[in-house]
Amino acid sequence: MVAAKLVPDCSNAITAIKPSSLLNSLFNHRHPILFHSRNFQQPHRSSNTIRASALNRRDFICDTATAAAALSLAPLIGPDSTSIAKADDLSEWERVYLPIDPGVVLLDIAFVPDDPSHGFLLGTRQTLLETKDGGSTWVSRSISSAEDEDFNYRFNAISFKGKEGWIVGKPAILLHTSDSGDSWERIPLSAELPGDMVYIKATGEKSAEMVTDEGAIYITSNRGYNWRAAVQETVSATLNRTVSSGISGASYYTGTFNTVNRSPDGNYVAVSSRGNFFLTWEPGQPYWQPHNRSVARRIQNMGWRADGGLWLLVRGGGLYLSKGTGITEEFEEIPVQSRGFGILDVGYKSQDEAWAAGGSGILLKTTNSGKSWSRDKAADNIAANLYSVKFINDRQGFVLGNDGVLLKYLG
Repeated sequence: MVAAKLVPDCSNAITAIKPSSLLNSLFNHRHPILFHSRNFQQPHRSSNTIRASALNRRDFICDTATAAAALSLAPLIGPDSTSIAKADDLSEWERVYLPIDPGVVLLDIAFVPDDPSHGFLLGTRQTLLETKDGGSTWVSRSISSAEDEDFNYRFNAISFKGKEGWIVGKPAILLHTSDSGDSWERIPLSAELPGDMVYIKATGEKSAEMVTDEGAIYITSNRGYNWRAAVQETVSATLNRTVSSGISGASYYTGTFNTVNRSPDGNYVAVSSRGNFFLTWEPGQPYWQPHNRSVARRIQNMGWRADGGLWLLVRGGGLYLSKGTGITEEFEEIPVQSRGFGILDVGYKSQDEAWAAGGSGILLKTTNSGKSWSRDKAADNIAANLYSVKFINDRQGFVLGNDGVLLKYLG
């Protein structure tokens, strides 16, 4: 399961003090469109379219005492000795420090399928990092064709299939590699593309699937030279046509998605910009299908479980699971210890084990397919919101957040 999301501003996060810091001083168009990257026919747009912990006293005293004890032992055992106990020794996650500026929000991560040690990490401020040791260390990469312009690109999504990889970003930029990311080339796109590109999936040799935040889905089979539209109109046009169908909040739709997630089978679920309803699309359908939400609070994010069902997060920290598998509007709430902070994403390691992440370093784990969840305190002292949970395989996982926060799964 992969996801794309528009990340809110988290500049108000409170800085937490960690013992380690004391030791070493977040169309109305009726026919499928075929467009050449330099000759794109713009679909019709709807007129209403627009563009989108603190430490408690006890924790502070405990952390300071731990640091003071470590300092008193430093002359005897040295600051790097394994004899010094770490607060997260029992956690399944560790923080990886990155060579990037403060304030960068990490947005997506992917690894070369044939080489799980080789991967790339994306974010705001034109952030592109590369690892060749499975994510333990990262180095900055640059794209010369992007640096030649005055834009500060936001790289939203990355995907690999074999040695072929794709990156999309905002303002509209599409990058392609055929050598596992050793080199990247810029693929030209029309400036008339409806919406911002928020997701891309490598599907085969020279083939990919691309989604914009206005609901346009495009498919290429010739390395991006041209693209075929998989839906016949934008979501705004669909809602304008079906506004009388009883979808609550459709008249307030601003024309963009808040989040979009794709299942391994190619099905999509997306949340409206206000979170008041959700939409689904399956291959072969001409339009997105809007659905009323069955919960009182507005939806934060939705995605696919490992068993083919849906998970749903609401604002304020609620988590729901769909009844059964497939697309449905029936959900049941699952109690979680969110401490009142919003949960922003869920990632499945296996059918039984999954992790949820959210505001103020919230990390939750289930080992029984989501029936119950327990809190992991690995990120309690990290002053950041955690936006995305990505498992590359059952041994390799990452949590992405704002302020350049990256957590690596230890297992």
